[in-house]
Amino acid sequence: MGISLHSRVLRAIIFACGLASIAPVAQVNAASLLTPGPAGLIRKSAEPFGLPTSLLTEGGLRHKWLGVQRRLADELVQLAICDGDREGCVSPEALRFLAIIDLGRAQEGRARLGRINRAVNLAIRPGSDLALYGQLDVWTSPLATLATGAGDCEDYAIAKFVALRQAGVAAEDLRIVVMRDLPSGEDHAVAAVRLDGRWLTLDNRRMAMIEDSDVRSVRPTFVIDQNGVSRYVDPPFVAEAALPSATQAD
Repeated sequence: MGISLHSRVLRAIIFACGLASIAPVAQVNAASLLTPGPAGLIRKSAEPFGLPTSLLTEGGLRHKWLGVQRRLADELVQLAICDGDREGCVSPEALRFLAIIDLGRAQEGRARLGRINRAVNLAIRPGSDLALYGQLDVWTSPLATLATGAGDCEDYAIAKFVALRQAGVAAEDLRIVVMRDLPSGEDHAVAAVRLDGRWLTLDNRRMAMIEDSDVRSVRPTFVIDQNGVSRYVDPPFVAEAALPSATQAD
């Protein structure tokens, strides 16, 4: 038991350090969510929606993600401790999140993704940041979200991102995608998982997992992965041509 617990804590610390080292905690602009900031070289990698990306070195969204990473490092250690001694765990939020992770660990492939997508959607009730925190845009880590019991789209996406990773999905197959909903003009975040070479989006607004090519009336703007925050790079007319128009909404 002691060796197992030590091993779990060590793995959590290593994973947490890995997340923290995605990008240096440097001074960043306290900008709005979609302030892009300077970007690195364009990467023509196989991202959701099949568009090239450019890694950001600063900006409002990167600042928010770094804050999530710092809080997540502590939460992963607590999860590892509770995972090794559930009867002695003093965090009800950690036990609830572990129960979600267990659902994924017990499955493989699409079933694993579906179990976690559904469980997170049911575990969190929709709530605006303004109503919950008195601020317009707050990104929270999974245990903090479960403690509140409510969150908005990015809180669901972050919880799914972490739960899937802990359930065994490879880091290179996980993303958080921020997109602009064209009919409403609002920004929306979802988790995305690559399965058999195809990207599935896990949305808090539906239980069904939708392939990126079937998502309607959106323009992807940013993507978050193990390397940090990147911006989708393409002329507006290319994005509109590649994605169904607003008149084709579900």
